[in-house]
Amino acid sequence: MCNDYRLMVELASVIEEFEHLKIKIRFPEGRPNIEAREDIRITDTAPIVRTAAGERGVGELVQRRWSWPSPTKKPVYNFRSEGREFNSHRALVIADAFFEFTTPEDPKKKRKNKWMFRKAGEPIFAIAGIWRETEEVGEAFTMLTMEPGPDIAPYHDRQIVILEREAWADWLDPSVSAKTLIKPLPAGSLSAEQVG
Repeated sequence: MCNDYRLMVELASVIEEFEHLKIKIRFPEGRPNIEAREDIRITDTAPIVRTAAGERGVGELVQRRWSWPSPTKKPVYNFRSEGREFNSHRALVIADAFFEFTTPEDPKKKRKNKWMFRKAGEPIFAIAGIWRETEEVGEAFTMLTMEPGPDIAPYHDRQIVILEREAWADWLDPSVSAKTLIKPLPAGSLSAEQVG
């Protein structure tokens, strides 16, 4: 499951990508200082664009913790999407790459192979997420997962939900059925490169 992703793109470029899609970005907590990061890991704070209550075509860009504690205190950083509608607290997790890890063929190699996935031809992409308020950590987000599409299946038996660009505004509108938006990308949408 995805436990590491990347965002090396500047905030101005992220906002520009949303403007191309006619999604207005607001900063309810002020314009954040977002640094380029090679690795964003569980419990790190990272930018998300969440639904602006009652307004279609508007998103709120805030920084929140990735994962909230479960009753067993394990972090909930991925959340199964199957059979759920997510009628509130939707968010887009912005990334330019994500990583998956596979067991090496050489049994002497101690570390897993690290694979970087990028969306072909696009500077950023959006992962379907949800957020919630918890007593332990305040507001936090998690990424939704689904059965793997053709580009991920050779590496993992699950994958994060990557939304097509034309679905970003719909994801931010909880009146649009999540089941119509959560689907695998066509083969060849993601490139894979071994980076470790």
